[in-house]
Amino acid sequence: MARNDIKVLVVDDVPNNVKVLLNILKEEGVSLSFSFSGIDAVKVTEHEAFDLILLDIMMPNMSGFEACKAIKCNAKNKDTPIIFISARTDVESISKGFELGGVDYIVKPFHPDEIIARVNTHLDLSHAKKQLAATLVHESQKSDLKQKRLLDEIEQSQREMIYVLMELMEMTSDETGQHIRRVADCARLLAHYSPQLDSDDESIIFHAAPMHDIGKIAIPTEILHKPAKLTPEEFEVMKTHTTKALNFFPNTKRRLLNAAAIIAVQHHEKWDGSGYPKGLKGEEIHIYGRIVALADVFDALTHKRKYKAAWSIDDALDYIKAERGVHFDPKLVDILFSHLNEFLSIIESTEFHEF
Repeated sequence: MARNDIKVLVVDDVPNNVKVLLNILKEEGVSLSFSFSGIDAVKVTEHEAFDLILLDIMMPNMSGFEACKAIKCNAKNKDTPIIFISARTDVESISKGFELGGVDYIVKPFHPDEIIARVNTHLDLSHAKKQLAATLVHESQKSDLKQKRLLDEIEQSQREMIYVLMELMEMTSDETGQHIRRVADCARLLAHYSPQLDSDDESIIFHAAPMHDIGKIAIPTEILHKPAKLTPEEFEVMKTHTTKALNFFPNTKRRLLNAAAIIAVQHHEKWDGSGYPKGLKGEEIHIYGRIVALADVFDALTHKRKYKAAWSIDDALDYIKAERGVHFDPKLVDILFSHLNEFLSIIESTEFHEF
């Protein structure tokens, strides 16, 4: 498809915001349209198909959320990717955007390069899906292969959504990007050496592990960033980050999102049943949760946090050995010590695999 055949609709009730977005996107060579209200955007999309819609949320008379629902109900644009753009950063708004079918959520103020990158990503993804769908229709004899490609595209879109959430988590929680990446790399290595898991599991856990603490976005800042030990009452609030994570992952059969939900909820369960939120014991805890529990603690112990100094490698390993069969799955602890040099290279590294 030629770039000038790609049609993008910009919707915002503030004319200057529309002007800024149009100026950013005009160099991309796409056909641009705009609306100054959700109501007008719905009317336009009833008669004209678009390849992408950039939709503000806070608009009078009809919000961006309401407009999105209406647009998804009309035949011409029911599958059109919608990117929400808003100054709202609360968990409820972000979750609702994805629940309504948004493919992305960009927080104002934004950088022009961010807009261009995300717009091009979703245009490319949408175009690939359309091409694949057309191929499936015309080449039914190759349906198995094409179905796999379609599923790969869907899984890639899930990875992109998880990456967006991870960026938000880095900005608002106490998690650093390096911690998130080290946990992902350690988790993948544990999965690699776990005999009951295969290469698909390695990939899934690597991409899902970064979401282990996504629920912390919903924890009050004064607790999340407290530079001292939490009180018992504060710790009870902190523990709710495991269950709050489910707000980001609606019930789904998609394996990557399902894995992220499992990890986020279960990574504080303990082998002996003394963990939270459900007090699961032994193999009642999903293997993904057990793996990330060990990877998370190992990295957290060996690196400085606001509320503690970094432990030495020897002290951290002594702790993990003592917690074998108590906090951690004994078999996973054995894997860690059997391939210790590989894990230490991750813990001590500043270079990571790309998600």
